[in-house]
Amino acid sequence: MKARFQTLKVDVHGLAIVTKYVMKGWKEVQEAYKDSRLSAEAEKVLKYLEAVERVKHTTDELEVIHLIEEYSLVREHLLTSHLKSKEVWKALLQDMPLTAVLKNLGKMTANSVLEPGSPEVAMVCERLKNEKLLKKARIHPFHILVALENYKGERGYRGKLRWQPDKDILEALNASFYKSFKTVEPMGKRFLLAVDVSDSMLQKVFGSVLNANTVAAAMCMVVARTEKDSHIVAFSHEVVPCLVTEDMTLPQVLQKMSEIPKGATNCSSPVLWAQKTGVAVDVFIIFMDSETFAGDVHPATALRQYRERMGIPSKLIVCGMTSSSFTVADPDDKGMLDICGFDTGTPIVIQNFILDLI
Repeated sequence: MKARFQTLKVDVHGLAIVTKYVMKGWKEVQEAYKDSRLSAEAEKVLKYLEAVERVKHTTDELEVIHLIEEYSLVREHLLTSHLKSKEVWKALLQDMPLTAVLKNLGKMTANSVLEPGSPEVAMVCERLKNEKLLKKARIHPFHILVALENYKGERGYRGKLRWQPDKDILEALNASFYKSFKTVEPMGKRFLLAVDVSDSMLQKVFGSVLNANTVAAAMCMVVARTEKDSHIVAFSHEVVPCLVTEDMTLPQVLQKMSEIPKGATNCSSPVLWAQKTGVAVDVFIIFMDSETFAGDVHPATALRQYRERMGIPSKLIVCGMTSSSFTVADPDDKGMLDICGFDTGTPIVIQNFILDLI
């Protein structure tokens, strides 16, 4: 219901109807309001809820399509049996939120909703390349990257779904990835991103289709393109500055990182390097696989030393992208954060932590 209520003006009576529906169900709502004189807004809410109930109890394909088109119902309103219909999917696609489009590209290709050269493919490609829609839907580059890798994979991450990727959609996703960087709002902080370049970064991120080095490279691109005062370094047994410019593509960033000498992982070294070189940093973000510490100074200790030496209340975020558990952050220090794995929700967690929203 969320998608539809965003377009409705819900007054006090409408809110009361929704609350009763959630708490008591449709029959209670019908009984309570059958003889009531309601505002136009509240009547719209009632009609919408009636449509939600009707679609649960019909097997008529034409009626399902009509309700989708009339009331902007979404996939979650429908029965599993409804989703076997290609025409129902086509109706859903007309107003499908961009986030849902990205999640269902494989499904819609597999069930022939997105056929090569079809109007549906043209519509999807147009939406994916529309910067205004990307910004309105708050699509992060990482969302596009995950969708692209999933779609290229020709199969669902779980289950038996198979499809042949459409070349136009692949091209649109690739273009969308680079356009989506413009939707990211700068945070105005001084960043130092440090990427582990050991061979183990070629592992898949925990629960993802992406390799750890690909995720790290993409996040470096986000910062390089949105934050004016940022530094990117690569590290293993030593720290090496790694220049990532705004015009670099993802393959170019990965190639640059692959050329850096490899060695044992020491995630304290970027903080120690910043202290030694006098680089002013508000936020350290360290991307690695699961190896967290192989040095003489613990990362939490290194951060406290940096804060004291530089007089900056710096924050530290450590992303162990192939790990299910590790401990680097001091639990008593609100300026340190450990992250295990990496999914489409992680960028907003990082942003909220940096901006003191969590």
